[in-house]
Amino acid sequence: MNAVSEKPNAAPEEKISLRNPQSRRRSLRMPLRVGGALVVLIGLSLAGNWWFKEGRWIESTDNAYVQGDIAVLSPRIDGNVIRIDVADNQMVKAGDPLITLDPADWQARLDQAKGTRDEAAAAIATAQRQVEQARTAIALADAGIDQAQAELTRAAADAGRTGALVGQGWTSRQANDTAVAAARKAEAALASARAQKASSQDSLAVAQAQVDQAKAKLVTADSAVKLAQNNLDYTVIRAPFDGVVGNRAAQLGQHVQPGQQLIAVTPRADHLFVVANFKETQLRRMVAGQKVTLTPDIDSGQTITGRVASLAPATGALFSLLPPENATGNFTKVVQRVPVKIQLDPGEANAAHWLRAGLSVTAEVDTRGPNAQREGLLGASAATLGLR
Repeated sequence: MNAVSEKPNAAPEEKISLRNPQSRRRSLRMPLRVGGALVVLIGLSLAGNWWFKEGRWIESTDNAYVQGDIAVLSPRIDGNVIRIDVADNQMVKAGDPLITLDPADWQARLDQAKGTRDEAAAAIATAQRQVEQARTAIALADAGIDQAQAELTRAAADAGRTGALVGQGWTSRQANDTAVAAARKAEAALASARAQKASSQDSLAVAQAQVDQAKAKLVTADSAVKLAQNNLDYTVIRAPFDGVVGNRAAQLGQHVQPGQQLIAVTPRADHLFVVANFKETQLRRMVAGQKVTLTPDIDSGQTITGRVASLAPATGALFSLLPPENATGNFTKVVQRVPVKIQLDPGEANAAHWLRAGLSVTAEVDTRGPNAQREGLLGASAATLGLR
């Protein structure tokens, strides 16, 4: 009993050793907490530095879409589709044939118009010959007038002489009457020659008018030939610009009418652009020329750059089919959005295989200026710490 009751207490060293695990954990937690707090503090400082230097100047929106001037091609004449010259989604150059219509009827109309034009040209030649004939007739009339004038002069002189001789009894009254009649006949011949000249002059005016009329018909005939030639050319539907064909609706043998949509051509990647709808509160510092970073929803790692090309002159709501009218009744104020056109960098656009019209992107505009450089959080941090 005494041995048990007199068992000595544990040594102080043993008590310290029993408390060592807990104190050791406490001693390890303190540096971790201090280090974590320092990391958070540094991170917040760097984030705040980035926000002050760069982030607060960035205006961003995900209401942005890739767009392009897509041409939906329709025939300008009616006809049957006899050949489709391209495959779906094929690259084409400007002027490449896409769809061919039957040209037989339009070729016949062109030949008919050319025949009418040749007839009008022949009518001009005929009218010009008539003009020459009228001028010749005028020349003959002038010669006749001169002859009649000379004859009148001679006859008048004879009548004068015979009249004097009759009074003196040297000639007969009959001879005098004959001379007077010859003088009057010469006067009539002169009047007839002058009338013939006037008639020839009228014929010349008519012939010249016929020439003008024939020339006018030739102009009409030339226009008809040009129109027929254009219609014949329209039997081949060609690409209006370099791009990619798509949305083909034409089928072989199909009879098509003017205005019917047959095929579409989308522009090349370097001719696409982005329309970003920014809130009105984001436009205060936004001007043309500022750099834009575009991140596609299809792949967030394939960013491309562009520049602000222009800002729309009105909000998108005013361009809608039914623009809002807030002057009457109660209304709820809604932040308006303004379309901003963004031009893509051509080199990056051609390299971006994902780029398609209609895709969604996120647009970030750097409003610091056209020459601003995006550094990002790490770049801003390195600049702050003097590592660059």
